[in-house]
Amino acid sequence: VQLQASGGGLVQPGGSLRLSCVASGVIYRVNVMGWYRQAPGKQRELVATITSGGSTNYADSVKRRFTISRDNAKNTVYLQMNSLKPEDTAVYYCNADVVHIATMQNYWGQGTLVTVSS
Repeated sequence: VQLQASGGGLVQPGGSLRLSCVASGVIYRVNVMGWYRQAPGKQRELVATITSGGSTNYADSVKRRFTISRDNAKNTVYLQMNSLKPEDTAVYYCNADVVHIATMQNYWGQGTLVTVSS
């Protein structure tokens, strides 16, 4: 299974970006999908998660600015980021719990860089 993230880039403060992450490979079902981020010199932290049923969870720092969503048919998770701040600058990683008939494994994507700067 591979998670391919895309959509990062350079944006000015107050701007918006939309990240996407597609899970591909031998997949029976994808349970929780999420986004994490790691800023320079800091530990990786949770940004948002979403279950297959659509229940969401957000870090306090991104509530009311970021929206996570998913397309179960496409095994894809999205992160709409609005009102971006310089402190949102980080490498964003997608994460997924993938069910393989009898087992479940957790996977990470390769990361996509988001830079918020004027």
